Amino acid sequence: MSRLSEEERDIFENAIYLPMLLTVLDRDYKVAETAPFKLKQVYLNLIEHTMKKVQKDMRENKTTMYKNKWKLVKGESDEAFTEYNFYFNGYHEVHRYFNDNLRNNTEKLLNYYFSHRHLDQ
Repeated sequence: MSRLSEEERDIFENAIYLPMLLTVLDRDYKVAETAPFKLKQVYLNLIEHTMKKVQKDMRENKTTMYKNKWKLVKGESDEAFTEYNFYFNGYHEVHRYFNDNLRNNTEKLLNYYFSHRHLDQ
């Protein structure tokens, strides 16, 4: 059983998912630049704005982790699982994530950012 509260775990998981999401958005931006969209700039603007929001959220998350002296370290990885080491309040916990869940949760997060984009302007 974890010693982390749900809110604390969310902060650690944001440190996992937000960089993944930024990588996906960066790759998608590069593809959209060369794609034959009729209104290409609309897609580029959407991706760029979303990237800026993700970067802002990452900075805030990193600041929270730094203030609390928490650390996340990626551990071993194989075809099925990736492990992450959570260091917090003098404790160390190893959390294993199913790779398909990492991908699916990153996709859910992308949907969240795209669907809530209009609220953040």
